[in-house]
Amino acid sequence: MISLYTAATPNGWKASIALEEMGLPYEVHELKLDKLEQKQESYLKLNPNGRIPTIVDHDADDFVVFESGAILIYLAEKTGMLMPTDVKRRSEVLQWLCWQIGGLGPMQGQANVFYRYAAEKIPYAIERYQRETYRLYHVLDTRLADNEYLAGDYSIADIATWPWAALYEWAGVEIDDLTNLQRWLKQVGARPAVLRGRDVPQPVRLETDERKQEFADKAAKLLV
Repeated sequence: MISLYTAATPNGWKASIALEEMGLPYEVHELKLDKLEQKQESYLKLNPNGRIPTIVDHDADDFVVFESGAILIYLAEKTGMLMPTDVKRRSEVLQWLCWQIGGLGPMQGQANVFYRYAAEKIPYAIERYQRETYRLYHVLDTRLADNEYLAGDYSIADIATWPWAALYEWAGVEIDDLTNLQRWLKQVGARPAVLRGRDVPQPVRLETDERKQEFADKAAKLLV
């Protein structure tokens, strides 16, 4: 059994989607980020960075893994799934995994901050991070022109990237001209395990502008 400490964010969904894809039994511990549960002493003993996700593998002497990328690699190596053993193909997966962790996640995260959350709307910052996020989407689109998935077969690279790219609208970025990316988003998003993992924990429904603003206001308080 694996304990998953998580919240309804793209990084949290990486872990839950992977667990669903691999068919591993797990229990969910949802952390209320707005209540700063991720900063409580008991949680910091598991994850000194005070972020989500974190897993505890009770079948491996309660081994703790934090950071979403490290969790994906650990689970792939534990199960022998969603990452090749061939050194070159494995390297391809890790390249795209690192690309997401070091590029798309941080840049889109900053686009979210300045476009949605910041009390002061700074045009330069909004444009800079939206432009860089679009550039990274274009990199994805180019890669997917000749590849069904990011690194050969479906892998942890796709699992890491999909939760972020699927939220392009929240960052205020348009992808109408990126048809390969659109195809991939629909294809990955239709996988049963992805649909299940995307609902762990239940995401906030933002059907109206009022709900979007309420969520943005709550998220903004976490930036202080």
